[in-house]
Amino acid sequence: MATINDIAAKLGVSKSTVSKGLNNATDISEEMRKKILETAVELGYSNKRMMNREKKLCILVENMDYSTPNQFGYDIILGFKQMAEPDGWIVDVMPVDKELQRSMPYGVFMIQNGYQGAFVLGFTLIDSWMAEFRTSKIPAVLYDNYVSGNFRIASIGCDSQEGYDLAMKHLISLGHRRIGLISGPLESYIQKARYNAYLNALSKHGLEINDENIGMGYYVSDSTKKHVQRMYDAGVTAIFCSHDIRAISAITECQERGIRIPEDMSIIGFDDLPMTAYTDPPLTTIRQDRLALGKTGYYAMSCLLNNVAIGSILLRASLVIRDSTGPAPERV
Repeated sequence: MATINDIAAKLGVSKSTVSKGLNNATDISEEMRKKILETAVELGYSNKRMMNREKKLCILVENMDYSTPNQFGYDIILGFKQMAEPDGWIVDVMPVDKELQRSMPYGVFMIQNGYQGAFVLGFTLIDSWMAEFRTSKIPAVLYDNYVSGNFRIASIGCDSQEGYDLAMKHLISLGHRRIGLISGPLESYIQKARYNAYLNALSKHGLEINDENIGMGYYVSDSTKKHVQRMYDAGVTAIFCSHDIRAISAITECQERGIRIPEDMSIIGFDDLPMTAYTDPPLTTIRQDRLALGKTGYYAMSCLLNNVAIGSILLRASLVIRDSTGPAPERV
C-alpha cells in the first residue's frame, strides 16, 4: 500500500503538500492538487485517516432510472443499502455522466470523496471509466459488466443464458420455430451477453440462426417500428426483446399495425419491471430479482474489501409467463 512519503517522493514535493492535496486544503494550487490525486491513484494510495473517520461507499449510476419504485434501478439500490447500512456504511448514490468522467479519472473521484468502493450501475463499454477499471486498485462491483484480470473488480448480474433457454423452451412448447430478436446496439456488455444467449439458445434447440430474424436499433420506438412489421412479413411468430421497455414498444407497434398479441405474434421481454403485469396484454418476461441483485452487490463488495478476489456472480433467472405469448399461428 502506497504512503504519503511515496507520493511526495514521486512528485518531488513535501509530505505536507501531499497531505494538503489529499485533504482538499485551500492553500495549494488546483494543478498541484490534481497531480497529487492522480499520483495517489497511480500508486494505489488509500486515505486511511479518512477511512477511519467514516466508512463510505458510493453507487455510481448512469443510463438507469432509480428514483421511484417503478423504475429499474430502485430495488437494486435498495437491496445494496439494506445490506450495507446496517454494517455501518454511508452509501451515497451518485449520478454519473460522460462530462464527469471526462473531468476527472475514476480513482481521483473516489479518493477525493473518501469512498472505499463503488457499486457501478448502467455503464456501457464506451464509458471512459470502464477502461480505468482494468487497472484500478479501488474496489468496484460492476452490475451487468465484466472486467478480467483485476482482482479488485467483481461483477454481478442475472444469468442471461439460463433466462433465454427457459424462454426458448416455452416458445418451442407452443409450436414456435421462427423466433426473432429486437435489441439495442451491442455497445454494452449485457446487450452482447443477451445477443449471444439468444444465438446459443437457438443453436441448442436446433432452430435456424438467420440474420433476417434479428433487428437492432439505439432508439426503442424506432427499432420496433423498423423491425416488427419486417419480421412479421418474413414469417417470424415470436420475438425476444432485450428488455421490457423494448418489448412493450413492440406490443404497441403490433397493435398499431393490426398484428394481434399473442394470436399473430408472441412477445417476450427481460427484467420483469413492475409495469409488465399491467400491460395489454400482460407481458411474458424473464425475471431478474433486483432486490437480490443489490444484496449480492454488497456481498461482492464485502469480499473485495476483505481481500477476497472474486470474478462474477450470476443469479438464477426465472420465466414469468403471462398473456403476451401463445400458440404459434398456422400462417407459416
